[in-house]
Amino acid sequence: MNGGAVSGGGDAQEIAELRARVAELEQERPKVEHHRVRSFFAVVLILLAALLTPLSAVSAWTSDLVGDTDRYVATMKPLASDPDVQDAVANRVTKAVMQHVDVQTLLESVAPADRPRLTKALGPLSGPITSGLTDFVHSVALKFVSSDAFATLWVDLNRKAHAAVDKALTGKGGGAVKLTNDAVVIDLAPVIDQVKQSLVDRGLAVAAKIPEVHTNFTVMTSKSIGKAKKLYRLLEIVGFWLPVLTLLLAAGGVLLAVRRRRALVTAALAVAVGAAVLGIALWIFREIYLDGLPSDVSQPAAESVFDTLVRYLRTTVRMVITLGIIVALAAWLTGSGRAASRVLAAWTGGIGAVRTATGFDLGAVGAWVHRVKKWLNWTVVVVAAVILLVWNYPTAAVTIWIAVLALLALAVVEFLDDDGTPHLTGSIDGPEAGPTAKSPA
Repeated sequence: MNGGAVSGGGDAQEIAELRARVAELEQERPKVEHHRVRSFFAVVLILLAALLTPLSAVSAWTSDLVGDTDRYVATMKPLASDPDVQDAVANRVTKAVMQHVDVQTLLESVAPADRPRLTKALGPLSGPITSGLTDFVHSVALKFVSSDAFATLWVDLNRKAHAAVDKALTGKGGGAVKLTNDAVVIDLAPVIDQVKQSLVDRGLAVAAKIPEVHTNFTVMTSKSIGKAKKLYRLLEIVGFWLPVLTLLLAAGGVLLAVRRRRALVTAALAVAVGAAVLGIALWIFREIYLDGLPSDVSQPAAESVFDTLVRYLRTTVRMVITLGIIVALAAWLTGSGRAASRVLAAWTGGIGAVRTATGFDLGAVGAWVHRVKKWLNWTVVVVAAVILLVWNYPTAAVTIWIAVLALLALAVVEFLDDDGTPHLTGSIDGPEAGPTAKSPA
């Protein structure tokens, strides 16, 4: 009886323990499922941020290029001194002028008093008279487009052309510089007028009788411009908000994740990959765009124009990639992994050894820094982030320099962190270690 009672009591106890364990597991299951749901939505938000990164960069670029005339002019201004663009403009002007010149009639109409000057100007040129005159006009045109006067005129023409770019990308706007056959073109009539005056000054007085000539220099051409108007218009509207939304999605994914530090590393690398995809897409589109240009368009000049137009977009791509790698590396180094812990220990230990070796007595300053070290470190990070955000199109080099300066500031904080604990060195331990080591003997 007693054995059965004992056995029955043992069974009851085991059943009670099993029931308690089952109840405990049932309580843990919702928590595990809750974590899985959080992790799922965190991954979704981070993926959305990565997918929106290319569109965010393009929308910000479009908004600046289309919505800001000064930005567009500043972007296009360097092309005035680009040799390929200068040569293309000179060729276009020469062709336009020669189409309105009847060489034989022109020479017969030259006044006797002007013929010596014309003969002197054309004399050194070889070949038939038409070829020589063409070379002469081209040399005058090239000299003008290489001058400061052309640079000034180029800026004015592009300021007027901004309305055409606006029209090309959004479907609105207009102006003398227009969208023609899915192409943004600049009317070179003002340049031709200046070249005609230079020809007159060089002895070709009858050049003044050439009628007003209009010819176009293509800035942008693509069969898809008309089709892309709605997309560009949308990107212009969301130009500011889409990057903000992308940043909020990435931050939301990190905050929602169970392991936030790992999520931060993932989000930073995912955004960097998204920017890299945009960079590759730009490279591919460049080749397709140039291959599809008409035969009468100068390839070298078109390359220069395209590269200039997307210069700030490429800068943004390089900056986002660099920043993503820096953030991922910083998040990893501040983690609890074995390799990261070793790096952090080497960082703090190395700076501590330098502080000890220099013999600085930080006193109250070191104690204060020790108390507020966390806030000081976050202040450095926030200041670096603000500088990066307010910097106008920071390059990858600028991003790296900001990170390096922030790292130096963090090193200074670490150097000043002294809680007053004595730091023993070999010279201090040596005399005391000897007797202690020998005492057992």
